[in-house]
Amino acid sequence: MIVDSGEFHFQAWRWLADQRGHDLTREEFVPTFGMRNPDAILELFGEIQEAEAQEMSLSKEAEFRRLLRGRVQALPGADKLIRALHAAGHRQAVASSSPLENIEIILRELGVADCFKTVASGDEVAHGKPHPEIFTLAATRLGIAPIDCIVLEDAVVGVRAGIRAGMRVYAVTTTRTREDLAHADRVVASLDELSPIDFVLP
Repeated sequence: MIVDSGEFHFQAWRWLADQRGHDLTREEFVPTFGMRNPDAILELFGEIQEAEAQEMSLSKEAEFRRLLRGRVQALPGADKLIRALHAAGHRQAVASSSPLENIEIILRELGVADCFKTVASGDEVAHGKPHPEIFTLAATRLGIAPIDCIVLEDAVVGVRAGIRAGMRVYAVTTTRTREDLAHADRVVASLDELSPIDFVLP
């Protein structure tokens, strides 16, 4: 959760819906933010044959990358926090529902790929958020017990997944309200409010 990609995802899903004669609203999109594509497609379009759903997913992600390239911007405080955590010796992972190609574009354009020890993508798990699988996979790759991990999230399903993984969760109100994210251990308006000291667990 280092860029605000929500608008790019919305526009890509809206483009896909338009191809199918459906005018997707923001209200329909918001609850699906943070989900893996198969789960989002089910929510947005209903039951779809697997082959067709896969084709829809690929088309949506290609459109997302087209919209994103050259326009990636870190959330306020994200670049500074990532680099500070890296300098302090914290092991960091990206655990995103997005395909690996999307994650790699974002990390490359932000210039912070070297700050992350590993990446876990939505392509690698059988169950999307709010299931905890992607976070437990990232923890395993980091060699850190879930209880010793802190999740940064801006999606409701991500907060739930982090809690279910047995991790501490810090939520940022980039896409949802403080009330929506209230189950997190801490809710902040910006990553500027966090520093490496906040990631030292007792």
